[in-house]
Amino acid sequence: MLSIHGSSHSGFCDGRSRRDFLKIGGLAMGGFSLPQLLKAESQQGSRTKHKAVIMVFLPGGPAHQDIFDLKPDAPSEIRGEFKPISTNVAGIQICELLPRMAKIMDKCTLIRSMADCDSSHDAFQCLTGRSGKRQPPGGWPAMGAIVSRLQGPVNSAMPPFVGLSPKMGHAPWARNGEPGYLGVAHAPFQPNRGGGTDDMTLHGISLDRLHDRAGLLKSFDQLRRDMDASGLMSGLDAFNQQALGVLTSPKLLQALDLSRENQRITARYGQGENRNRDDGGPRLTEHFLAARRLVEAGARVVTLGFSRWDYHANNFGQLREDLPLLDSALSALITDLHERGLDEDVAVVVWGEFGRTPTINPKGGRDHWPRVSCALMAGGGMKHGQVIGATDKLAGEATDRPVAFGEVFATLYQHLGIDVNKVTLDDLSGRPQYLIEGGYPAMPELI
Repeated sequence: MLSIHGSSHSGFCDGRSRRDFLKIGGLAMGGFSLPQLLKAESQQGSRTKHKAVIMVFLPGGPAHQDIFDLKPDAPSEIRGEFKPISTNVAGIQICELLPRMAKIMDKCTLIRSMADCDSSHDAFQCLTGRSGKRQPPGGWPAMGAIVSRLQGPVNSAMPPFVGLSPKMGHAPWARNGEPGYLGVAHAPFQPNRGGGTDDMTLHGISLDRLHDRAGLLKSFDQLRRDMDASGLMSGLDAFNQQALGVLTSPKLLQALDLSRENQRITARYGQGENRNRDDGGPRLTEHFLAARRLVEAGARVVTLGFSRWDYHANNFGQLREDLPLLDSALSALITDLHERGLDEDVAVVVWGEFGRTPTINPKGGRDHWPRVSCALMAGGGMKHGQVIGATDKLAGEATDRPVAFGEVFATLYQHLGIDVNKVTLDDLSGRPQYLIEGGYPAMPELI
């Protein structure tokens, strides 16, 4: 929150006390202020061309054998109710409930052998590439925070790290990525927390009136005159002044305003559902569109959480509701990136914290299975139209090319122009830390 305090005994000309300071509330930037963000970003410079990553988290652990790694020849208690369908890449099949994704599989890579999943019901590993155990002082930072620290903003009006995951009943699923030992200046901008942009006010001017340039400038002129008269302006930190400049820029607001999008494109993403799934998240297909708009406007890393995939009961009934919406939103995002010429610059990764048990339980569900899970990648100028890794006939163990989270993160960092073998960041004890653990290289299949 940015606050500019005045003296307690005098008032502005509108009758408000100077204790009724200029307030920017509810932007919910993970606890950091705009001045802090701008100060950190200013040290990095600005760029006009940039690489970006969109990370889609599927809270709860999606059933890999019912989505991207079907086993039609397995016994009925293993294979489930869905049939595989062919894609536009010979030899690659996926679930019948993903017909749109099947048509663009040449633009995607399936990883069927994610083999070092933590057993925690948490987004942490998908956001950091690391286990949540044995963390250094301050904690491991998420990729978005690291990119914010190393590369800063593309432009001063757009935070480099944006988190779209809304609040959920199970809070660890709702993580957008903590800054860890890098500090709050590199936390994600979270427009869906604490009331989001609905709470933003600027000396009595609502968000809706930010588009009224004349009214906004008039308000600022009056504010500055009041502050000059009281001698406050001379002591105002330069980054506070920059923060005011960010709020007068329409760039971030326009990126989040989906009504500006072509209706044909919006319809392609599908109609989501704005209600939480038990203790998980809502099915907000529009977040996939918002993510594209944000990276296009200058964000470097955007995270989002979609629905709830912890199906201990009625696995197939719930997947029949979730998969068509994921199919429309994800296929629209990938197609959109290609049509807009962003597929070389924007990488997409989709995954959950672990997989599900090979055997269907008596409630028609699948339980937690950290031994193997799956992921999908797209964009980033990578080699796609392939499957990496394989599981056994029951989809219970990785039998070919086990993949670690660190390998995927090394690949994403390389896409962003960051060498994980050379770059370190000091934790709160002053100890240099590498960006990923295990010394993994980028995945050769993708580069």
